[in-house]
Amino acid sequence: MSLINTKVKPFKNQAFKNGEFVEVTEKDIEGRWSVFFFYPADFTFVCPTELGDLADHYDEFQKLGVDIYSVSTDTHFTHKAWHGSSETIGKIKYAMLGDQTMALSRNFEILREDEGLANRGTFLVDPQGIIQAVEVTAEGIGRDATDLLRKIKAAQYVASHPGEVCPAKWKEGEATLAPSLDLVGKI
Repeated sequence: MSLINTKVKPFKNQAFKNGEFVEVTEKDIEGRWSVFFFYPADFTFVCPTELGDLADHYDEFQKLGVDIYSVSTDTHFTHKAWHGSSETIGKIKYAMLGDQTMALSRNFEILREDEGLANRGTFLVDPQGIIQAVEVTAEGIGRDATDLLRKIKAAQYVASHPGEVCPAKWKEGEATLAPSLDLVGKI
């Protein structure tokens, strides 16, 4: 079963953010767009390139009203240690959630049970806590923050313009489609 159009289940996780340990729950995502960015483990290879890419575009996410939550099955203590030892990870301003109980990874159906690691998965959640987009890639395939920003803009456009949809490769300011009987077979 797909998680698209399902509500985020209740959760409570410790996180490292802006030099502090904080608690993050489902209440914190209410009323805001959110991205849950799962990755296998701290101190690895592809993961820091992805997290660094998100950090480089963090201001753009914030301008769109989007909060970023990176998640691995490491602890919030490990996130702090990584943040303090890596120049790339040291740029991160968003919350780095620890999921050592693996409950959050299970909630998002992204856990590799046999390894205790999360798969590489991205979940876009709307202000009502409903999952609007999911991307899961294999271990060696890194994700791109600019493509994620494009998808967020499309999701936000569709949410604020009922009756319109964004076609393939849609970018902000381009034409959208208004599905109707007259449009069938004419694209």
